[in-house]
Amino acid sequence: MLALNRSLSCMATTCAHRFHGLSSCKRFSSLFFGDGAACTTEIQMDHQEETRGHFFSCKRIRAEGGKSENRRKMGKKDLIAKRSCCLFSTRFMFHPAVTLAAHLSMLPSPKHQEVPEQNDNKGAALEEKPGKGNVTEDHEGIASASWHVQKGTPDGGTTQRLKDSESAGALGISSSFRSGLSSITQGDLSIASKLAPADSLWTTEKDGAVRFRMEQTGPGSEPPITIHQLFQQTLQHCSNKPALAVKRDGQWKTITFLQYYQNCRAAAKGFLKLGLQRFHGVAILGYNSPEWFFANIGAILAGGLATGIYTTSSSEACQYFLENCEANIIVVEDHQQLKKILKVQHELPKLKAIVQYRGELQEKRPNLYTWEEFMQLGSDIPDSQLDDVIASQKVNQCCTLIYTSGTTGKPKGVMLSHDNHQVTWTTKAMKNTLGLIEDVVTVSYLPLCHIAGQVYDIWLPMNYGGTTYFAEPDALKGSLITTLQEVHPTVFLGVPRVWEKIQEKLKHLDATSSIFRRKATAWATAIGLRANYNRMNSCGKDFLGCRTRIDKPDKDGNGEVCYWGRDVFMGYLNMKEKTEEALDEEGWLHSGDVGKLDQQGFLYLTGRIKDLIITAGGKNIPPIIIEAAVKEEVPIISNAMLIGDRRKFLSMLLTLKCNFNPDTGEPQDELSPEAVQFCRELGSRATRVSEVISSKDPAVYKAIQEGIERVNGRAESNAHRVQKWTILEKDFSIYGGELGPTMKLKCHVVLQRYQDEIDAFYKL
Repeated sequence: MLALNRSLSCMATTCAHRFHGLSSCKRFSSLFFGDGAACTTEIQMDHQEETRGHFFSCKRIRAEGGKSENRRKMGKKDLIAKRSCCLFSTRFMFHPAVTLAAHLSMLPSPKHQEVPEQNDNKGAALEEKPGKGNVTEDHEGIASASWHVQKGTPDGGTTQRLKDSESAGALGISSSFRSGLSSITQGDLSIASKLAPADSLWTTEKDGAVRFRMEQTGPGSEPPITIHQLFQQTLQHCSNKPALAVKRDGQWKTITFLQYYQNCRAAAKGFLKLGLQRFHGVAILGYNSPEWFFANIGAILAGGLATGIYTTSSSEACQYFLENCEANIIVVEDHQQLKKILKVQHELPKLKAIVQYRGELQEKRPNLYTWEEFMQLGSDIPDSQLDDVIASQKVNQCCTLIYTSGTTGKPKGVMLSHDNHQVTWTTKAMKNTLGLIEDVVTVSYLPLCHIAGQVYDIWLPMNYGGTTYFAEPDALKGSLITTLQEVHPTVFLGVPRVWEKIQEKLKHLDATSSIFRRKATAWATAIGLRANYNRMNSCGKDFLGCRTRIDKPDKDGNGEVCYWGRDVFMGYLNMKEKTEEALDEEGWLHSGDVGKLDQQGFLYLTGRIKDLIITAGGKNIPPIIIEAAVKEEVPIISNAMLIGDRRKFLSMLLTLKCNFNPDTGEPQDELSPEAVQFCRELGSRATRVSEVISSKDPAVYKAIQEGIERVNGRAESNAHRVQKWTILEKDFSIYGGELGPTMKLKCHVVLQRYQDEIDAFYKL
C-alpha cells in the first residue's frame, strides 16, 4: 500500500477520467527549492521511485554575499543541506485528494441578471481590416491605469487609481496594447451577488450553474471571486512586478503584471470582435508561451470557455474537441498545428476564425489572422462593452474546459467554474496549508491543456505575485535542465518521465565518474532521504477545508475514496450519464480509487476500481502494485502491464527502456544508455531491443525471471503471482497510441494490439 501525501492535494490533477477540479496524483510530483541550479545537479533517485510522484523540499542555501571566501567557509551542515536538496521517498507519493466536507444548503441567490449581448453573427466582423490600437498615455509616455468601485460597496465607493511606472512596451508582445486599466463597475460585492441561481450541485450545460459549496467557518468559508477579480487583487500590489518571462533571441524578456493584464484585455476584445458568443469555446493548440496565457485569460474575460488541446492531437481529435465545446475561435501555435485545423475546418460550421501566434502565415486565408493582427482587431471595442461582460460573470458558472485524456473512452469536457477552477479558493488554501512564500518562481513546460500545468504556471504565480518562466519547446529533449539552471525556480512540478530522464542521465554520468564522486552522490542522496522522512508530520491527511470518506468499505476498511469540496468540478459537458457516475446526489465525487483511512486520518490507496483484475477464481488484484514492483526489481524494464482479467492466472507484457526519436517521440530499437549499462553488468553485449528478443538473451531473460520471482515471493497468494511474461518489440508511447497525453497507459489499446501474445499465454 502506498502512503499518499494529501497535504499537497491541490497540486496536480488526477488521471483524466476522474478529474474533479484540482487534486494531486501519482502522475505528477512537485519540487520546492530555492537554488534550482544547485538542486537539479544533485538529483539521484532509486528505481522504486520511477512510477510514482514525489514531493521534494529544501531550503535555499546560499553563502552570504555570494563571495567565494564565504562559500569556502560554508559549514558541513550547509554543504549537506545544499547537496541533498533534491530527495526522494516512496512515502511522499501523493494522489487525487482534496474535497470538502459537509453538505451545504443552497445559498440565497439574486434574480438572474441579464447577460450582455455579444456578437452572434457568423463572422461578419471578420471581414473588417484590423486597425491600429488606441494608446492612452500621460505626458511622460507612461500608461496610466485605474478602476472604479461603484458606490454602495463595502469601501464606501472609493475610486482607486493604479500607476504603472514602466512602459508597457518593454516587450514586443506587450506593445500592441498599452492603454491603462479600464473603469470596472464592481457593484454589490456580497456573496449572493456573485452567484447565479442553481438547484443542483452539478450540471452538464455549458451555461448552467451549480449550487455553491461553502463552509460557514474555516478555510472553506473563503469568499468566492471571479478570475478577473483575482487578477485585479494581484494588480493592487504587483502591477510593476515581473509576471512572465520568455526567451527571445537568446535573452530573457519580462512582462509585468500590468502589461500581462493589458494583453489579456486586448485578447478579450479581439475575441469579441471576432464574434465570440457567450459560453462558446476558444481553443488553444500550441506550446506554452505568453500568447497562450493571454488567449486563455482573454477568452474567460470575454465570456467564453477557454479550452486547451494537446499539441500531439490529430486532426480528428481536434475536430472532436472543437465540436464538443462549440468553439468559435481557435488559436494555434504555428503552421504545423494550423494544418490540422485546415484539414477539418469544413466540418466546423461554428468556427469563425483562426489565430496563429508564432511564425509567418504561409498563405492568406479568410478569417485567418497573425497574432499581431488579432491583438489590434478589438481596438474599436469600447472598454465598457468588455466591462459589462466581465461584470456579468458568476463564480458558480463555467469558465474553462479541461478535456480528459480519453484513455477509457471519448474525452470528457471537465467543466470548471471561477471558484473551483483552482484559481481562487484552492490556490489560496494551498498557500495557507503549504506555507508558500511570495515571489513564487515556476518554469512552464508541462502541457497547459492539463489543469496541473495551468495551476502551477498561471494561477499560483498570479495569486502570489510570482513569475512564470517559459521553457524552450524542446524542454523534454534536453533543454529543461539548462532552463532550471538559469531560472532557479522555487517550485517545480514534474511527471514521472521527467524524473526518470534526470535519473537516467545522472546514472549514466555516475557510471563514468570517479569513486569519490559516486560515493558523494550516494551520501547526499541518503541524507536527503532521511530529511524527507523527517518532514512526514503534515502528510497524507485532508487538505484544509476538505473531507474524504470511504464508500462501502470491506472488512479491512477498503472502499471507494470519495471527496467533497469547492474544488469538485461542475460536471462533464453534455454528458449527463458520465456525470452521474462521478457525482452522487449529495455532490460527493466518486474517484474510482480504492483506499482506506487509518485511525489518524491518513489515506492509503490500494488500487483503482476499473483497473482491478478479477481472475477466473474471483480474486480481486490491483495491477499497479505488482507492475511497480517488477519495474523496481528489474531496472531495464520500461513498462509492465499485468494481464489476467477472467483468466486462470496472471501474465505480463514487458517493454525495455530504449531511445526515442526526439522529433516524433517514436520509440527506437536502440536500448537506452541505462539499459545498455544494465546489460553490461550482466555480461550481455546487447545494444538493441531486437537483439535481446531474437536471441532471448540468456543473461537478460534470466535477470527478468529472477526479478519476477522475487516479486512473486512477496505475493499475498498464488493468485497474485505472475506465471508467464514476454518482451514486446517496441516500448509504449504517445506516438504509438498506447499512452495518453498524460502518459497514462491505454489498456484497451494494448489488449487489442497484442491479443495474439496474450492468447499465447493461455493456450493449453
